[in-house]
Amino acid sequence: MVGRSYILKKVSVIVPVYRVEQYIAATVQSVLDQTYDNFELLLVDDGSPDRSVEICQQFSDPRIRLIRQANRGACAARNQGMRAATGDYYAFLDGDDLWRPEKLEKHVEHLARSPQVGISFSRSAFIDEDSQPLGIYQMPRLTGITPENLLCRNPIGNGSAPVIRREAFEAVKFQDNLHGSVEDFYWDERLQGAQDVDCWLRIGLQTDWQIEGIPEALTLYRVNASGISANLAKHSASWFAVIEKAHTYAPAVVDRWGKTAKAYYLRYLARRAVTLRDGGTAVQFFHRALALDWRILLQEPRRTALTGAAAYLLCFLPRSLYQQTEAMALKVTGATQRRKIAGAGGK
Repeated sequence: MVGRSYILKKVSVIVPVYRVEQYIAATVQSVLDQTYDNFELLLVDDGSPDRSVEICQQFSDPRIRLIRQANRGACAARNQGMRAATGDYYAFLDGDDLWRPEKLEKHVEHLARSPQVGISFSRSAFIDEDSQPLGIYQMPRLTGITPENLLCRNPIGNGSAPVIRREAFEAVKFQDNLHGSVEDFYWDERLQGAQDVDCWLRIGLQTDWQIEGIPEALTLYRVNASGISANLAKHSASWFAVIEKAHTYAPAVVDRWGKTAKAYYLRYLARRAVTLRDGGTAVQFFHRALALDWRILLQEPRRTALTGAAAYLLCFLPRSLYQQTEAMALKVTGATQRRKIAGAGGK
């Protein structure tokens, strides 16, 4: 259980709600099941046209608040939730992802013992559309995170992984008039699809707050073909806009690492295309990554080679043979990752 020194810290959990009727009940329940109970849960209806809000209204926990807005996207829903939030820490959970019960407790403890850390994040386990584990994990660097790491690797991984101090967000908020009046903004709503990376970069490059992870896989991240990260063209345009924006406030960092960062991002898009079973697109992204900066083969030889191999095999092998090969590779990878997590090691 959490010690007395942590209990006063309130966490504002913000969940954008849009077209998630299949998942939202489990998502909300995963918050209510937290071992750390000093939180408020802000469910932000982003003009969802399905039964998502009706399902949310079936929960009667007094810590839940339902906020409504016209459909403006996940960034706007997060901003709206933050304007209404009263917590010391912010945590964000996508409407189709899940948390382990000890998620908030572990992060509150981490932030309490690490006053220099502004963003505490966890590793994530992948699940499929039926909430079944895929047996593999996001395994980012956890400590010693540098501007290069933020730009090239996005160690936080996804928006459902971190818990963030209010002060860290206050340091990078800005005002704008996007919806008819001047408001505070924390997430840049013009960057739909890459808003997470933009936010981490602003905190990491514009403030003194450190970003640090904990080894447990406390977030269950859903691989959902209908999610925004599946729209590769839109995601790509948004991400490159983030790099251009970062150049305005950290030109030296972007000049040094921007080309490599783009190569790593194209490699990521190749992996996403593999997940979506689009071999031709995966090969194209992989070729573009190497053409932009072939040194990623030297810097991360295993991950780069595996991405290329998956793209080519998907493109040229019969589907049944590819699926058998992929299943074997995922089994080996997952076993290695689980040993690493169990040992609580790695950076």
